[in-house]
Amino acid sequence: MAEELPCKILCVADQIDPLVYSSAVKERYGEADLVLCAGDLPLDYLDFIVSGLNRPLLFVFGNHHLEAYRHYRGLRGGAGHPWDTKEGSAGLTHIGSAVRREGPLLVAGLGGSRRYNNGENQYAETQMFFEICKLLPALILNRIFRGRFLDILLTHAPPRGIGDREDPCHRGFKCFLWFMKLFKPRYLVHGHVHLYDLADTRSSRFEKTTVINAYGHILLGPFSRQDAAGF
Repeated sequence: MAEELPCKILCVADQIDPLVYSSAVKERYGEADLVLCAGDLPLDYLDFIVSGLNRPLLFVFGNHHLEAYRHYRGLRGGAGHPWDTKEGSAGLTHIGSAVRREGPLLVAGLGGSRRYNNGENQYAETQMFFEICKLLPALILNRIFRGRFLDILLTHAPPRGIGDREDPCHRGFKCFLWFMKLFKPRYLVHGHVHLYDLADTRSSRFEKTTVINAYGHILLGPFSRQDAAGF
């Protein structure tokens, strides 16, 4: 039997879930070691999760709830927001266009959606490819010193053709397919596409990556050493 790691991950996106936003959050999800947010949730909700579980939370911005987006990206006009540090509150960390080691995990983030009305945090395909390029130095160092590029890619938008939609807003990015082929993350966790039916597909497989739609919430793990590809 593969040796298991004490690693469970609570993933959230897009919807304030009453099962999470509850005084019973600790009883329900206290076993989670890490929280990942795939975007489109208010920071106050994320702060509630961090406070309730006392666990680190990594997040990317989506295409809604962008009140603090300019602040976290270090853009003009972002100063003076109540979330007055890049880390936000204790344990709440933005990883858009960045790579971070969190415990045994290597996690990278790519926020935003396909461009559909020229709003903030929207990208053309080429622009998202350049966001990926920002990750390359850290990914290469991971491969040299830790034996793998990445464990989890956290995005807001889905990959093209995997759980996305045909309308301009909800089309996925083709460059995420290229990313998965080349860097082989164990998971790609995204949001953006709402799931209203229990029959809707939440999990898919592409090459060596499991693609997860985190709409609402989903609890992943625990992971074995074999599944975790050498955590």
